[in-house]
Amino acid sequence: MLLKAPGGKSFVNEIWKLIGDSSPRGIAAAIARHITSGELAPGDRLPTVRELGATLGVSPATVSHAWQALSQAGLIESRGRAGSFVRQHPRAWLPPRMLGLAAGAELAPDAAHLDLSRGTPDPLLLPTLGPALSRVSVHAETASYHELPVIPALGRVLDESWPYRAESLTVVDGALDAVSRSLEAVVRFGDTVVLENPGFPAFFDLVSALGATVVPVAIDENGIVPSALAAAMLQGPSAIVLQPRAQNPTGASMPVERAHELARVITASRNGSRVMVIEDDHSGAISTAPAVSLGQWIPAQVLHVRSFSKSHGPDLRIAALGGPAELIDRIVSRRMLGPGWTSRMVQRILADLLTDGTALDEVTEARRQYYSRQKALSAELALRGVHAASGAEGAALPDGINLWLPVANERAALVQLAAVGIRVAPGSPFLAGGAVHAGAGTGTARGLGSVPGVGPGFVRVTAGMVRGNAAAVAEALAAAALPGPPAFYTLEA
Repeated sequence: MLLKAPGGKSFVNEIWKLIGDSSPRGIAAAIARHITSGELAPGDRLPTVRELGATLGVSPATVSHAWQALSQAGLIESRGRAGSFVRQHPRAWLPPRMLGLAAGAELAPDAAHLDLSRGTPDPLLLPTLGPALSRVSVHAETASYHELPVIPALGRVLDESWPYRAESLTVVDGALDAVSRSLEAVVRFGDTVVLENPGFPAFFDLVSALGATVVPVAIDENGIVPSALAAAMLQGPSAIVLQPRAQNPTGASMPVERAHELARVITASRNGSRVMVIEDDHSGAISTAPAVSLGQWIPAQVLHVRSFSKSHGPDLRIAALGGPAELIDRIVSRRMLGPGWTSRMVQRILADLLTDGTALDEVTEARRQYYSRQKALSAELALRGVHAASGAEGAALPDGINLWLPVANERAALVQLAAVGIRVAPGSPFLAGGAVHAGAGTGTARGLGSVPGVGPGFVRVTAGMVRGNAAAVAEALAAAALPGPPAFYTLEA
């Protein structure tokens, strides 16, 4: 254990015991382990580069390089002449797992040459809004606060493209808003909710906020494993949340055969008729897989979400929600006591983008670009002995914009990548049993959700932002992922 004065000689000696070499990576990894374990708390002062360098017998420049890597990883911060300190995360408004996912995001934009941590679409691949805006009325008006929540033009487009015949459709403010309102409509305090593992961190936070218990289920490259769902159904869940396409973080997409098999598992379960399936199709139009839904077989038990953030722009804040009329009406009624409706002006913009030939071509090109970027990066990683998604050779190419990369040491990988100017997302927040910053998780099928933390784990890479130079990016990712001596590269800006 560290003594209370981490900036003193006892701290330096402790660091020396933990590393087998005095390279920048060794120093940075030792500090990172202390921060991860909690022995170094936010606000603790670190020794100066000269103090630590003198004790370790290295130059101040070597320690400075380690400090830079830790800073770029979001673990420490410099306060000028006051010294370097363990970074405090002031974003108290973020839920726990989302705070873990956002670690380091408060750094200056130029702290990393290449930010592959955010899971957001490439802004250069979003359709141009100018023409659509020019065709929308200059007045943001509505005749009544009690008009239908969906404008007819958008409703028609949604209905025609829905993967099954839903009783009712509405629009809300983004996919997470849709999932949140769906969970609130069907989950009560003390219920159990089935979530994919690994899965989207906000879903774990949502279930926790509702006072419910997560039942994690294994996934493979085709989505939820049927046998895992069958076991979870024995716990009588009130809801199942799944991502049918471009699963975040793994990029898995569900074929129609798997969806049908999952529907059969649900209907065959003793409590199957009482469970509601909430499907988050967040990547919609940029996914290369065809649309699929369990609603094709159990429509009365499915709430399907179609988001347009990845394809048309996160700031549009709009998603469609379809399902049984009774549930949709209940969700719409509750919204009337809050935001009321999603801006009809924004709905008109989206309806235009979904029917305009040029905008449709732009989204098609974005889908092609994302596929090409995933293919190029996955191929370069495979050449270096690293395989994304299931971690197995021959696995399906990740769909959408993210890939799930196994690493020998999660924290060390984050630090090493930060040292060469690449930021990726830690894997721990995506795992049911993983702590927000480090911890242990339950294993899942085909290596998609093994134990994270200080040992073997994962990082999520937004491959959709790798516009070029896939070989150099893969070289850095592979060096950080594989066990063995560290390799430091300089990534071209």
